Amino acid sequence: MMNNTRILFMGTPDLAKNILKALLENGYNVVACITQEDKPVGRKHVITPTPVKKLALEHNIPVYQPHRIRNDFEFVKDLNVDLIVTCAYGQILPHDLLTLPTIGAINVHGSLLPKYRGASPIQECLKQGDTITGVTIMEMVDEMDAGDIFYQQKIVIDPSDNYTSLLDKFSLCGSEALLKALPGIIDKSLKKISQNKDEVTFCGKIKKEDEHLSLDLLKKDFVNYVRALSLTPGGYLYFGEEIFKILECEVISDELVDKVGTIVKADKQGLYLQLKDGIIALKQVQRQGKKIMTYKDFLNGEKNFLHIQLS
Repeated sequence: MMNNTRILFMGTPDLAKNILKALLENGYNVVACITQEDKPVGRKHVITPTPVKKLALEHNIPVYQPHRIRNDFEFVKDLNVDLIVTCAYGQILPHDLLTLPTIGAINVHGSLLPKYRGASPIQECLKQGDTITGVTIMEMVDEMDAGDIFYQQKIVIDPSDNYTSLLDKFSLCGSEALLKALPGIIDKSLKKISQNKDEVTFCGKIKKEDEHLSLDLLKKDFVNYVRALSLTPGGYLYFGEEIFKILECEVISDELVDKVGTIVKADKQGLYLQLKDGIIALKQVQRQGKKIMTYKDFLNGEKNFLHIQLS
């Protein structure tokens, strides 16, 4: 059934596209989308529209791509929107923009707030080895991710989950949570609760340098860090001057048999790396410029990897 509430959707990546898709499939009236600017993608640097832009244009929804939203949002006044819905937009919204919609502005956030306010909550829960996370539908305020909570839904994190698989779970759970909360937000029957300030934690944006895995990490933390970066962008160590990505690994033992960073086993039974408190098995790897491989396929083409030092 069509809902006449005029919604402005703001988002950029595939996660946000899936939230937008859920709104459209359930008859919500999305009158415009704001997304990040088109960017070069791939080795050939082909200028590519964002996933949200692609979907919006398929549905003949007007798309706006301001370079800096804080300096360029006057056009929103002419849209006469009732509600702003955001998910992974990628810029902080200015106060004056948040005051424009008649109902308010809400965000689909990738954690159980007040835990993991910030830019990388999905990666952070994996880095921390959490077994439960979730989605929060929250009111947007001036302070980052500090608004009142409308609704939360939990997600179980399996030991096999990485960033890619958990993102899929968030897409589904985020859509479900938003659709459950929206009717009560629109008619103002859904009560808000304040975040507990004593339980607030933060997570920053994943920078390029953060993709270089640290050999100072304990084995369990190393494995969790790899999960947080897999399959994209992928955490790596250096093999000489070459980037050597590790996309999947697991703890094997507490043994200390060689210098930290040394490959201590490289055969059909496994590809093992020595860390400071034990040994991990590398299950999926990727040499620079090559495709992702299982350790067996990798070793078929790399016969002399035993005792190699990674850094």
